Amino acid sequence: MPPERRPAHVQGCRLAAAAGLEVLLSGGSSLDATVRAVEIMESDPKFNAGTGSSLTDAGTLEMDAAVMEGSSLRAGAVCALPPFEHPIRIALAALEDERHILYAGQGACDFARAHGFSPAAPEQMITERARARLRARLSGRTGEGWAGGTVGAVACDAAGRVAAATSTGGTVGKAPGRVGDTAILGAGTFADDEGGACSATGIGESIMRACVAKAAVDAMRAGLGAQDAARAAMQELRRVEGSGGIILVDRAGGTAFARNTDTMSQAVAKAGAEIEAGS
Repeated sequence: MPPERRPAHVQGCRLAAAAGLEVLLSGGSSLDATVRAVEIMESDPKFNAGTGSSLTDAGTLEMDAAVMEGSSLRAGAVCALPPFEHPIRIALAALEDERHILYAGQGACDFARAHGFSPAAPEQMITERARARLRARLSGRTGEGWAGGTVGAVACDAAGRVAAATSTGGTVGKAPGRVGDTAILGAGTFADDEGGACSATGIGESIMRACVAKAAVDAMRAGLGAQDAARAAMQELRRVEGSGGIILVDRAGGTAFARNTDTMSQAVAKAGAEIEAGS
Protein backbone atom coordinates (compact mmCIF):
# COMPACT_ATOMS: atom_id res chain seq x y z
CA MET A 1 0.00 0.00 0.00
CA PRO A 2 1.20 3.55 -0.70
CA PRO A 3 2.03 5.32 2.59
CA GLU A 4 -0.90 7.72 2.32
CA ARG A 5 -3.40 4.85 2.17
CA ARG A 6 -2.03 2.68 4.95
CA PRO A 7 -3.87 4.33 7.89
CA ALA A 8 -7.25 3.75 6.22
CA HIS A 9 -6.43 0.07 5.62
CA VAL A 10 -5.26 -0.36 9.20
CA GLN A 11 -8.49 1.21 10.43
CA GLY A 12 -10.49 -1.17 8.24
CA CYS A 13 -8.70 -4.11 9.84
CA ARG A 14 -9.26 -2.62 13.30
CA LEU A 15 -13.02 -2.37 12.71
CA ALA A 16 -13.16 -5.94 11.41
CA ALA A 17 -11.23 -7.31 14.39
CA ALA A 18 -13.51 -5.44 16.78
CA ALA A 19 -16.58 -6.91 15.08
CA GLY A 20 -15.15 -10.41 15.33
CA LEU A 21 -14.34 -9.97 19.01
CA GLU A 22 -17.87 -8.73 19.66
CA VAL A 23 -19.18 -12.01 18.26
CA LEU A 24 -16.91 -14.00 20.58
CA LEU A 25 -17.85 -11.93 23.64
CA SER A 26 -21.51 -12.54 22.82
CA GLY A 27 -20.94 -16.31 22.96
CA GLY A 28 -20.42 -16.90 19.24
CA SER A 29 -17.98 -19.42 17.85
CA SER A 30 -14.65 -18.78 16.21
CA LEU A 31 -16.32 -19.66 12.90
CA ASP A 32 -18.98 -16.99 13.44
CA ALA A 33 -16.31 -14.46 14.41
CA THR A 34 -14.10 -14.98 11.37
CA VAL A 35 -17.03 -14.78 8.97
CA ARG A 36 -18.25 -11.56 10.59
CA ALA A 37 -14.81 -9.96 10.43
CA VAL A 38 -14.38 -10.85 6.76
CA GLU A 39 -17.91 -9.67 5.98
CA ILE A 40 -17.02 -6.23 7.38
CA MET A 41 -14.02 -6.00 5.06
CA GLU A 42 -15.98 -7.28 2.05
CA SER A 43 -18.25 -4.25 2.53
CA ASP A 44 -15.29 -1.87 2.62
CA PRO A 45 -14.35 -0.78 -0.92
CA LYS A 46 -10.74 -0.16 0.11
CA PHE A 47 -10.11 -3.91 0.15
CA ASN A 48 -9.79 -6.42 -2.68
CA ALA A 49 -12.77 -8.51 -1.58
CA GLY A 50 -16.50 -8.17 -2.13
CA THR A 51 -17.20 -4.57 -3.10
CA GLY A 52 -13.96 -3.14 -4.49
CA SER A 53 -12.63 -6.46 -5.77
CA SER A 54 -10.04 -6.53 -8.54
CA LEU A 55 -11.25 -7.08 -12.09
CA THR A 56 -10.38 -9.71 -14.68
CA ASP A 57 -8.76 -8.61 -17.93
CA ALA A 58 -12.30 -8.62 -19.37
CA GLY A 59 -13.41 -6.07 -16.76
CA THR A 60 -15.57 -8.53 -14.82
CA LEU A 61 -15.74 -9.65 -11.20
CA GLU A 62 -14.79 -13.22 -10.26
CA MET A 63 -14.37 -13.64 -6.51
CA ASP A 64 -13.00 -16.44 -4.30
CA ALA A 65 -13.75 -17.14 -0.63
CA ALA A 66 -13.30 -19.95 1.87
CA VAL A 67 -14.03 -20.72 5.50
CA MET A 68 -12.82 -23.63 7.64
CA GLU A 69 -13.35 -24.62 11.27
CA GLY A 70 -10.84 -26.70 13.14
CA SER A 71 -12.87 -28.99 15.38
CA SER A 72 -14.23 -31.24 12.61
CA LEU A 73 -12.21 -29.84 9.68
CA ARG A 74 -15.43 -28.81 7.95
CA ALA A 75 -15.02 -26.22 5.21
CA GLY A 76 -16.85 -24.41 2.45
CA ALA A 77 -15.57 -22.39 -0.49
CA VAL A 78 -16.52 -20.66 -3.73
CA CYS A 79 -14.34 -19.55 -6.61
CA ALA A 80 -14.79 -17.57 -9.83
CA LEU A 81 -18.02 -16.33 -8.25
CA PRO A 82 -19.84 -13.57 -10.18
CA PRO A 83 -21.09 -10.49 -8.27
CA PHE A 84 -22.64 -11.33 -4.88
CA GLU A 85 -22.23 -8.89 -2.02
CA HIS A 86 -20.71 -11.32 0.50
CA PRO A 87 -18.86 -14.30 -0.97
CA ILE A 88 -17.81 -15.40 2.53
CA ARG A 89 -21.45 -15.96 3.48
CA ILE A 90 -21.88 -18.24 0.47
CA ALA A 91 -18.75 -20.16 1.47
CA LEU A 92 -20.25 -20.55 4.96
CA ALA A 93 -23.48 -21.86 3.41
CA ALA A 94 -21.43 -24.49 1.57
CA LEU A 95 -19.80 -25.52 4.86
CA GLU A 96 -23.19 -25.82 6.55
CA ASP A 97 -24.79 -27.62 3.59
CA GLU A 98 -22.03 -30.28 3.68
CA ARG A 99 -22.78 -31.73 0.24
CA HIS A 100 -19.65 -30.34 -1.41
CA ILE A 101 -16.81 -28.13 -0.18
CA LEU A 102 -15.96 -26.05 -3.25
CA TYR A 103 -18.27 -24.56 -5.89
CA ALA A 104 -16.94 -22.78 -8.98
CA GLY A 105 -18.24 -20.26 -11.50
CA GLN A 106 -21.81 -20.83 -12.63
CA GLY A 107 -22.11 -23.71 -10.18
CA ALA A 108 -21.21 -21.36 -7.33
CA CYS A 109 -23.78 -18.87 -8.61
CA ASP A 110 -26.47 -21.56 -8.80
CA PHE A 111 -25.61 -22.78 -5.29
CA ALA A 112 -25.85 -19.23 -3.94
CA ARG A 113 -29.23 -18.62 -5.54
CA ALA A 114 -30.56 -21.95 -4.28
CA HIS A 115 -29.57 -20.96 -0.74
CA GLY A 116 -31.29 -17.60 -0.74
CA PHE A 117 -28.53 -15.25 -1.90
CA SER A 118 -29.36 -12.63 -4.50
CA PRO A 119 -26.85 -11.56 -7.17
CA ALA A 120 -25.64 -7.97 -7.08
CA ALA A 121 -25.52 -5.63 -10.04
CA PRO A 122 -21.90 -5.37 -11.24
CA GLU A 123 -21.99 -1.56 -11.05
CA GLN A 124 -22.93 -1.89 -7.36
CA MET A 125 -19.66 -3.70 -6.56
CA ILE A 126 -17.15 -2.45 -9.14
CA THR A 127 -15.40 0.70 -7.93
CA GLU A 128 -13.66 3.36 -9.97
CA ARG A 129 -10.40 2.47 -8.19
CA ALA A 130 -10.76 -1.14 -9.39
CA ARG A 131 -11.27 0.12 -12.94
CA ALA A 132 -8.22 2.37 -12.60
CA ARG A 133 -6.07 -0.52 -11.37
CA LEU A 134 -7.15 -2.61 -14.34
CA ARG A 135 -6.35 0.19 -16.80
CA ALA A 136 -2.93 0.55 -15.21
CA ARG A 137 -2.32 -3.20 -15.35
CA LEU A 138 -3.34 -3.47 -19.00
CA SER A 139 -1.08 -0.57 -19.90
CA GLY A 140 1.86 -2.10 -18.03
CA ARG A 141 1.91 0.47 -15.24
CA THR A 142 1.51 -1.91 -12.28
CA GLY A 143 3.20 -5.11 -11.21
CA GLU A 144 1.88 -8.30 -12.73
CA GLY A 145 -0.35 -10.23 -10.40
CA TRP A 146 -0.88 -7.44 -7.83
CA ALA A 147 -3.35 -8.80 -5.29
CA GLY A 148 -3.19 -6.25 -2.47
CA GLY A 149 -6.17 -6.03 -0.18
CA THR A 150 -7.21 -9.70 0.00
CA VAL A 151 -8.87 -10.07 3.41
CA GLY A 152 -8.75 -12.80 6.01
CA ALA A 153 -9.49 -13.53 9.66
CA VAL A 154 -8.51 -16.21 12.17
CA ALA A 155 -9.96 -16.75 15.64
CA CYS A 156 -9.87 -18.96 18.72
CA ASP A 157 -12.97 -19.02 20.91
CA ALA A 158 -13.50 -19.77 24.60
CA ALA A 159 -13.84 -23.48 23.89
CA GLY A 160 -10.45 -23.59 22.15
CA ARG A 161 -11.97 -24.00 18.69
CA VAL A 162 -10.16 -22.26 15.84
CA ALA A 163 -11.37 -21.09 12.44
CA ALA A 164 -10.08 -19.26 9.38
CA ALA A 165 -11.87 -17.27 6.67
CA THR A 166 -10.46 -15.59 3.55
CA SER A 167 -12.01 -13.59 0.69
CA THR A 168 -10.56 -11.97 -2.42
CA GLY A 169 -11.18 -10.55 -5.85
CA GLY A 170 -7.94 -12.16 -7.02
CA THR A 171 -5.17 -10.55 -9.01
CA VAL A 172 -5.73 -7.48 -11.15
CA GLY A 173 -6.17 -8.36 -14.81
CA LYS A 174 -6.34 -12.12 -14.25
CA ALA A 175 -7.73 -14.32 -16.99
CA PRO A 176 -11.41 -15.21 -16.55
CA GLY A 177 -11.64 -18.54 -14.77
CA ARG A 178 -8.35 -18.13 -12.91
CA VAL A 179 -8.56 -19.34 -9.30
CA GLY A 180 -6.00 -18.36 -6.68
CA ASP A 181 -5.06 -19.71 -3.27
CA THR A 182 -7.90 -18.25 -1.19
CA ALA A 183 -10.47 -20.97 -1.93
CA ILE A 184 -7.94 -23.82 -1.84
CA LEU A 185 -7.79 -25.49 1.56
CA GLY A 186 -4.23 -25.74 2.81
CA ALA A 187 -3.02 -22.99 0.50
CA GLY A 188 -4.75 -19.75 1.46
CA THR A 189 -7.04 -21.02 4.23
CA PHE A 190 -6.70 -23.78 6.82
CA ALA A 191 -7.81 -24.57 10.39
CA ASP A 192 -7.22 -27.52 12.71
CA ASP A 193 -7.87 -27.46 16.47
CA GLU A 194 -4.78 -29.62 16.99
CA GLY A 195 -2.58 -26.81 15.66
CA GLY A 196 -4.31 -23.54 14.86
CA ALA A 197 -5.68 -21.53 11.97
CA CYS A 198 -4.08 -19.53 9.15
CA SER A 199 -5.19 -17.16 6.39
CA ALA A 200 -2.86 -16.00 3.61
CA THR A 201 -2.62 -13.13 1.15
CA GLY A 202 -0.27 -12.56 -1.75
CA ILE A 203 0.45 -14.08 -5.14
CA GLY A 204 -1.84 -17.10 -5.20
CA GLU A 205 0.14 -19.29 -7.58
CA SER A 206 3.13 -19.29 -5.23
CA ILE A 207 1.02 -19.75 -2.11
CA MET A 208 -0.63 -22.80 -3.69
CA ARG A 209 2.71 -24.33 -4.64
CA ALA A 210 3.98 -23.98 -1.08
CA CYS A 211 0.70 -24.94 0.68
CA VAL A 212 1.44 -22.04 3.00
CA ALA A 213 -1.58 -22.16 5.32
CA LYS A 214 -1.25 -25.86 6.07
CA ALA A 215 2.51 -25.50 6.48
CA ALA A 216 1.87 -22.94 9.23
CA VAL A 217 -0.80 -25.02 10.96
CA ASP A 218 1.26 -28.21 10.74
CA ALA A 219 4.18 -26.37 12.33
CA MET A 220 1.97 -25.37 15.26
CA ARG A 221 0.61 -28.91 15.49
CA ALA A 222 4.23 -30.10 15.78
CA GLY A 223 4.76 -27.81 18.76
CA LEU A 224 6.02 -24.49 17.38
CA GLY A 225 4.59 -21.29 18.77
CA ALA A 226 2.55 -19.08 16.49
CA GLN A 227 5.36 -16.68 15.56
CA ASP A 228 7.88 -19.44 14.87
CA ALA A 229 5.28 -21.26 12.78
CA ALA A 230 4.65 -18.09 10.81
CA ARG A 231 8.35 -17.77 10.04
CA ALA A 232 8.54 -21.43 9.00
CA ALA A 233 5.63 -21.04 6.60
CA MET A 234 7.15 -17.95 5.06
CA GLN A 235 10.34 -19.90 4.49
CA GLU A 236 8.28 -22.36 2.42
CA LEU A 237 6.96 -19.41 0.40
CA ARG A 238 10.50 -18.22 -0.22
CA ARG A 239 11.37 -21.63 -1.67
CA VAL A 240 9.08 -20.86 -4.60
CA GLU A 241 10.13 -17.18 -4.72
CA GLY A 242 6.63 -16.13 -3.71
CA SER A 243 5.49 -12.93 -2.05
CA GLY A 244 2.75 -12.43 0.50
CA GLY A 245 1.93 -12.76 4.15
CA ILE A 246 -0.09 -14.70 6.71
CA ILE A 247 -2.03 -14.25 9.92
CA LEU A 248 -2.42 -17.13 12.34
CA VAL A 249 -3.72 -18.15 15.74
CA ASP A 250 -2.67 -21.20 17.75
CA ARG A 251 -4.93 -23.47 19.79
CA ALA A 252 -4.18 -21.47 22.95
CA GLY A 253 -5.19 -18.17 21.35
CA GLY A 254 -1.68 -16.94 20.62
CA THR A 255 -1.50 -14.83 17.48
CA ALA A 256 1.19 -13.98 14.95
CA PHE A 257 1.71 -12.63 11.47
CA ALA A 258 4.56 -12.67 8.97
CA ARG A 259 5.17 -11.19 5.53
CA ASN A 260 7.90 -10.70 2.96
CA THR A 261 6.25 -7.62 1.47
CA ASP A 262 6.71 -3.98 2.49
CA THR A 263 3.34 -3.82 4.21
CA MET A 264 0.43 -5.98 5.33
CA SER A 265 -2.29 -4.26 7.32
CA GLN A 266 -3.45 -6.32 10.31
CA ALA A 267 -5.20 -6.04 13.66
CA VAL A 268 -5.52 -8.26 16.74
CA ALA A 269 -8.48 -8.09 19.14
CA LYS A 270 -8.51 -10.02 22.43
CA ALA A 271 -10.87 -9.93 25.40
CA GLY A 272 -9.77 -7.40 27.99
CA ALA A 273 -7.06 -5.82 25.84
CA GLU A 274 -6.69 -2.87 23.52
CA ILE A 275 -6.84 -3.71 19.83
CA GLU A 276 -3.36 -3.82 18.32
CA ALA A 277 -3.14 -2.78 14.67
CA GLY A 278 -0.49 -1.80 12.16
CA SER A 279 0.87 -2.22 8.67
